[in-house]
Amino acid sequence: MKIIDVTLTLFAWDDIPPTSYAAHTGKFAGSSKLGLLKIETDEGITGHSFLGSAYYGADLDGPNLIKYLKPILMGQNPLDRERLYHALWRRARTTTVRTVGACDVALWDICGKVAGLPIHRLLGSYRDRVKAYASSMILDSPQEYAEEALHYQSLNWAAYKIHPPHPWQEDIKVCEAVRKAVGDDYLVMLDAAWSYQYPEAVRVGRALQDLNYYWYEDPLHDADIYNYVKLKQQLHIPIMATEFPAVGLDSYAPWVLQQATDFLRGDVALKGGITTMMKTAHLAESFRMNYEVHHGGNSLNNVAGLHVIMALKNTEFFEVLLPDGAQKYGLAEDIHADADGYVYAPTDPGLGAKIDFDLIQRKTVAVLS
Repeated sequence: MKIIDVTLTLFAWDDIPPTSYAAHTGKFAGSSKLGLLKIETDEGITGHSFLGSAYYGADLDGPNLIKYLKPILMGQNPLDRERLYHALWRRARTTTVRTVGACDVALWDICGKVAGLPIHRLLGSYRDRVKAYASSMILDSPQEYAEEALHYQSLNWAAYKIHPPHPWQEDIKVCEAVRKAVGDDYLVMLDAAWSYQYPEAVRVGRALQDLNYYWYEDPLHDADIYNYVKLKQQLHIPIMATEFPAVGLDSYAPWVLQQATDFLRGDVALKGGITTMMKTAHLAESFRMNYEVHHGGNSLNNVAGLHVIMALKNTEFFEVLLPDGAQKYGLAEDIHADADGYVYAPTDPGLGAKIDFDLIQRKTVAVLS
């Protein structure tokens, strides 16, 4: 089997609602472009993945994928996935980790289709379902956060995570309002999105401890290992870091060696695909740490992340980033939690997702090849 073509179809994503999660995203709305990556083989099997998100369009990364990564893939056996993974990473300085991740996901899709199995079966399935948790956008008041948390608690979702408005004093008020609304036992988390200086992070962390929050995510700059170590020494609430650096497996080593975080974190876009996620999750497992899978930025990336979750013992949840209008697009059937708050393992070969090819055809703005 050989790869005979690699194309990226850019298609419009319109009517995105006004949304913000942190300073790094700003407030975005309106339109973006997703990319449908197709890796075609001479045996008629095609691997797919999505590139881009509601706030970072595929038109920004797509040309580099075609220029720098397509030549590596052409003529190769797509089942040589590990070899191709390393070859793609050698081009990471000339393109982006997001493009490496898109190629890796599409290669896994081919492998699953060749085997006639969903990807999580190839990875080694551990479960067939997992609980969802709701992950807020920035809302306007503590009361809005409390009402949203109560809504998802009523739907039997596992937990509610806050992306707070800042500054830190306001963030504590939000956390207090949510805890009061949902009661003492419901799981709640704070994702500060790298917004605090060390003294602020300590103050917020101590408040979260008193409120019995489940984890404290990304309080400091994403590369500030020095202050993460200090912060962990001051707090007993579990710290979660490592989500954002768009780098591979080796970037996690200093976080583990310096005991700078309690959880490792990642997704297919920011870490270069399913392959990096599995390597990292097993690294975490060797230290008895959880590897919590981050929202993937688009619907098909979330399907890829769900396959990883189904193959892991050391992860607890499936993250659903709100609102749906800024996160779900391009699939005929997206991932939804059932009445008990569970999402389920895909069962069809490869990614097993139902891509909305009719929508993509209607919304196509360019084909890069």
